[in-house]
Order: sequence, then C-alpha cells, then structure tokens
Amino acid sequence: MKFPSPLTEARLLRRYKRFLADVVIADGTETTVAVPNTGSMLGLTAPGSRVLLSRWENPKRKYPYTLEIVEADGTLVGINTGLPNRLAAEAIRAGLVGDLGEYPVVRPEQRYGLRSRIDFLLQHPERPPAYVEVKNVHFMRDKGLAEFPDTTTDRGARHLDELAAMRAAGARAVMIYVVQRGDCSRFRLCADLDPTYCAAFARAQRAGVEAFVIGCQISAEAIIPDRLIEMVF
Repeated sequence: MKFPSPLTEARLLRRYKRFLADVVIADGTETTVAVPNTGSMLGLTAPGSRVLLSRWENPKRKYPYTLEIVEADGTLVGINTGLPNRLAAEAIRAGLVGDLGEYPVVRPEQRYGLRSRIDFLLQHPERPPAYVEVKNVHFMRDKGLAEFPDTTTDRGARHLDELAAMRAAGARAVMIYVVQRGDCSRFRLCADLDPTYCAAFARAQRAGVEAFVIGCQISAEAIIPDRLIEMVF
C-alpha cells in the first residue's frame, strides 16, 4: 500500500481523547491532528517522538492532518487501524495467507453472528465460505516480539467466539494479525494484559479457527505486507 502523497514529518507533543494529538511540524507550526486508533497505543505516545502525517485537502475535514506512523524503538510503526484490512487483502492476493488467494469472491464488511460484521467473507464455488477477521498489531515489549492486544478487548474476544461458531457451522474461519512494524519476527498473545482474549483464542483454536500473522515493511512512502511471522505460545 503506497501513500497517495508524501507524508509530513513532525514531533509528537501529546495524544489525548484517543482520537487527537498535538504535534509540531518541522517548520515550527503546532497543530492538532486526527489519530485513527482507538487503542492504548502503549509505548507509542512518548512526547518528542518523530511522527509522519498524511494530509487531506478536504475543506470539510476539521483536522487536515492524520497521524500515520510513529518512530519508536528505532523503527517506524504504523498506527492507523483503518489500514490493516487493506494490508490483509494485499497479503491474501499475494498468496501470503495459505490458500485464501484462491477464493475468487471477496466481500468486505459482511454481517454475521449475533451483532458483528466480518472483515472479509471469501467465497469459492467448490469450497466452504471463509470468514476472515483482521486485527492490527503494533505493540512490542521484547525485541523482535510483537504482541496483541495492548489492552483489554471484549469485542475482540467476542469476534473469536463468533469465528468458532462459524467453524462449528461448517464454514472456514480465519484470524489474521497484521503487524505494522518491520522489526518483529515473532508474535504472541498478551496473556498478562488480557487473559480473557487469550482464553477466547484457545477456544477458537480448538474449534478449528486458523490463525496467520502478517509482517510488514514500513517506510514514509508505503506499508508493504511481505512475510508470515511465527506465532509463539
């Protein structure tokens, strides 16, 4: 995924109200930017951090700039949670996610379960449908080890249980974790931060839900899904 225009460099002053941050651009201008991430962004909000911003020339937008990338731990980290579905779709088309690229029909944002939407419903004339859920990952505490989640996520646990229910009904169910940082070669679930999510993952795995972890290379020009990452327990 290439950014449509060059990103603007800035320094982070503070993040607040989840959706907002104050930054100072290289020319000294201070401005408020949109933060497309409802999570804690643990480890990614240190004042003074170098950040990269996209700019949208839309007069109806209250905040023209959007925070896209934070530099942390010596690497660039993508924080926009609106991008992982697009990155997962690219990885599927590139053949990185098992045989999912062989499904000719890909339907995004389809209703399923009790009150959810699946990120992708894949259909094939000779195979069961595949329900694909995507999660964004940018948390790292130990060098080279990406972790999810970085805070409690009841919604994420519910999604895993609904995937397990679809698998029990005869469909295929797939969980994809997209790691938006290039310095990780392994991935694990955060049992200490959210044991409920980890228990839901264990139930889903026993039910036959598949799991894949996609690694990305991050630059100021593009975010490219380019490899599978090992999941460790």
